[in-house]
Formats: sequence, C-alpha cells, structure tokens
Amino acid sequence: MAERSVPEAIASIDLASIADVGARQAIRALLNLVEEQASEIRALRVENQQLRDELTRLKGGQGRPKIRPGKTAGGSTDYSSEQERRTAPKAWQKRGKQDRLRVDRTERVVVDPATLPADAELKGYERVVVQDLVLRTDTVAFEVAVWYSRSERRSYRARRPAGYDGTFGPHLRTLVVTLAYGGGMSERKILELVGGTGIVISAGTVSNLLTEGRAAFETEARAVLKAGLGSTPYQHLDDTSTRVAGAGQYCQIVCNPLYTAYQTTPKKDRRTIIEVLRGGRPRAYRFDHEADRHLVFLGLSAAARAKLTAIPREQTLDEATLAQLLDGPALRLGPKQQEQVREALALAAYLADPDWPVVRTLVCDDAPQFRAITEELALCWIHEGRHFKKLTPYLPQHQAALADILTQFWDYYRDLLAYRERPTPADRLRLDASFDTLFGATTGYQALDERLALTLDKKPELLLVLEHPELPLHNNPAELGARLRVRKRDVSFGPRSPAGSAAWDTFMTLAATTRKLGLDFSAYLRDRFTHAGQIPPLADLISARASQLALVPC
Repeated sequence: MAERSVPEAIASIDLASIADVGARQAIRALLNLVEEQASEIRALRVENQQLRDELTRLKGGQGRPKIRPGKTAGGSTDYSSEQERRTAPKAWQKRGKQDRLRVDRTERVVVDPATLPADAELKGYERVVVQDLVLRTDTVAFEVAVWYSRSERRSYRARRPAGYDGTFGPHLRTLVVTLAYGGGMSERKILELVGGTGIVISAGTVSNLLTEGRAAFETEARAVLKAGLGSTPYQHLDDTSTRVAGAGQYCQIVCNPLYTAYQTTPKKDRRTIIEVLRGGRPRAYRFDHEADRHLVFLGLSAAARAKLTAIPREQTLDEATLAQLLDGPALRLGPKQQEQVREALALAAYLADPDWPVVRTLVCDDAPQFRAITEELALCWIHEGRHFKKLTPYLPQHQAALADILTQFWDYYRDLLAYRERPTPADRLRLDASFDTLFGATTGYQALDERLALTLDKKPELLLVLEHPELPLHNNPAELGARLRVRKRDVSFGPRSPAGSAAWDTFMTLAATTRKLGLDFSAYLRDRFTHAGQIPPLADLISARASQLALVPC
C-alpha cells in the first residue's frame, strides 16, 4: 500500500465520530498546531530564499528575478473576488459603431466609364464609412499689425487668436496634456511622437507644457472637488504611494459616481485626511464641543485637557495663532499631545465650516486614519473578503472550512445587493440576523475563526447599507482611481517637483472627472485653451447631474 502524505492521513480523521469531547478538542488543537507550523515553515522558506538572493547579490551575482504576485503557478497571491461575487457571467455583445461616428467629409468614388460595357446602368451609390486620423503640423506665421502713436509714445499690437499667445498653439498643448494625463504616456515618448511629426520642441518645453500655466485648471479642479463633495451624502476614499522628487509621499483619491479628485500629501494620518476633505485650503482650527469629543476619543488625559483653557473657544484659528498658543508656557504639552490637539481642533473646524460641504459618510477600507472623521463609516465588502482569501490553510479540513465560509460570504454579499435594489424591513431584520450567524460561527480552524470574529466586530460599518440602501458595498471606484495613478507612476516614476505634483493632481482630476461626466478630455482641454466657452464648468455639470443621480447596485 502506498504511503499516504500527512495531509491525506489527517484528512481521514473524522472529528464528528469521536464521542469524547476532550479528545475531540485535543485533536482540533493538534490540527491547528500543524496548521501554525506549516504557515511558519512557508514564511521561513521565503525568508531563507530572500537571504540567499541577497548573499548572491553581495557576491556579485544576481538573485532570482522579482515576479509580480499572481503571475506564477502555485504561488499566486491574487486576492480578486470578481468571479465569486458575480451572480452570473457578463454577457458580451459587440457594440455597433455606425450611430456613433461623425462623418467629416464625403467623397464620391466613380468608375471609369471606359471600363464599363455599353449597357451598364448606374443604380446608385453604396455608402462605406472609413475612419482615419490625420496627425500633422499646423505651424502658423502670424503677421501681427504694429501701430505706433507719437503723441502717446507707445505701440499698439494686434491680438493673436485665443490660445495662440505663446510659441505653441492650443491644439499642440491639448495633445501633449491629453497624452500625459489622459493616456498615461511618459514625457520622453510624447517628445518622440510630437517631434516625429515635424514639431521642433525640446524635452524641457514638453515638461513646461505639462506644468506651467495651470492656475485656471487648478481653480477648476478645486471647484470640482467642492461640487463633488456636495453631490452625494457619501464619498469613496483611498490612497496609494507616490514619489515627489524621489521622496515617498501619498496620493489621496476622493470620488463618487460624478467625479474623481487626486491630492498628493506628505503623510496619510487622520489630520491629513481632514485636510484632504477640506480641499487643501489653508489650515483652520476650532475649539468647541466636537474638539472635546475627539480629544476623548484620542485618549488625551484629563490633566492635559485641563490645560487647554488658554485656547479660546468657539473661534476659528489659523496655523500661526494655534502654534503660538501651543508653544506658550501655559500649556506645556508634549509633541504627541500637541498633535492630538491639532487633530481635534482641525476636525472641529472642518465640521463647523459653513462654506464647504461636510461629508456625512466615508466608504473606505478599515485603515485607522479614516475613522472618527465623519458621522458614519461604511466599510468595503471586497476589501473584507480579501482578508479571508489571504488565509492559506494546509490541511484539507481547513481548506474545506475556508471554501465553505467564502461561499457563504459571497452569497450574503449578493443578498445585500438585492436588498439595496428593493429594501424591505423584513429583509433588513433577516440580513442582520444572518450576519451574526455567518460571522459568529466556529469552524475549528483557528485562523479562520479569528478572522470571522474580527469581521463580526465590524458589523455596524459593514451593515450600514441596511440603514442607508443608497450606499455602495465596496470601495472599487476609489481603488480604480488609485490604479490610474499607479499606472501613471509606473510609466513616469513620479513628479520631480512640487509644481509637477500639483500638475499631476490637477490634470488627473480633470481627466477622470470628464470621463465620468461623459466628456472627451481633449475636447475639454481644447475648449479651455482656446477660451471657446462651449463646455460649461465641470463643477456646474456635477451639481446639475447630482439631482438626477440614481444609485444602483454595483
């Protein structure tokens, strides 16, 4: 008889057939010990290989190539739940294009009469539409009229057409910005493409076209954020790492179905998130009851809170004023305590600002910096599901237990989707009870049971949708926005200056928002560069469509 492997031998153990409770618990503990040891062995193998690779590099050789997770058979760390959460596969259907084409010119193609027989008759014309794109130069030499007044001792020059005030026209500027922020191309590749058409331009000029003259666009991007924050009662929020001049920073992504806004920040703590939701305006602070509440949440001692009487209440303070108060001898707070006071007063100022929309609900993951800012917090079910998919059980019993929980997890998720579409009080009570049953279960697989308990503790945030069916169940819109930034970062590494960082944020905000509004980004840029005024301000479009927005299951 062939010798069985350890997992196969353990798989033959039937715990249900063991009558003795103590023996059953002892065997279950042994199984979890085997699982724990298997996990530790896997981790040690990875660490051992990393040390071997490092030793090889120190000797002048090369370690194993770094392959992105999910690309190797058997070692995949792809935690996507796309298949599990779909009720049915998407039906693919080729979309017609004739009704979407804009014909620029019509050209009649005829037959040479000499090639036709004598009895040939013309029966009409067959319509065939061929799409083409012409990329050519349009270099204009303006002869600008110059007049001189002897009496006034000054010259008068004719104005060039709108958008032609520099040495490069609006169409070239539109192309460069579109390729960089709408198409994600690097500056080097843009230079190659533009230079190949016959345009004489330097790498520095391409960089300047992408960063300079953006003041009006920054103003519109800020207006987009303000209108977007006020367009729905909830906002998606996520972040991704980025580099500015080689230094590590973070890109914050705030969005909803009508817009996406990007803001690059040096940190990603809670005070940073407050500043992001305030639109990056100058910092403001306020000491009121909301600040008191948040100081208690942060755990600032009663003795430290008693020292805050030197800070005036119910007044909005700027950065310089608060810094002077915190550094004064009356407070004598440590650095950590000062940061807690700043955070609490910044949050209170944000909540009391009458000129800026205050977000009621954040839809995000369970990172600590997102908590205690808004009135309510809705956690992402997709992100929660990843925690379960990251478990790597070794024993067959545990693999089966995890598979069963994942099946129930996504069945419950689809029930929530159905509830969002047609909410009823009966379904609300049923789903509330089903949550406790699912995540309060005990499987005997210790790591899985711990994971279930952690999810059970998040019940208020995961089931906020029962109270507000308009809330989405996941944070995919913000994660997709982050993915666009990652792709831009992979191509261009990162901006090399604060001005470049601001340009990235501004134009990526406008590119993503025009896409959500159904506008062509290049047409929008051309309208702004030529001052045509045919496309309304994006903030106005967001506000106009907010009342017509229909939240559907996603």
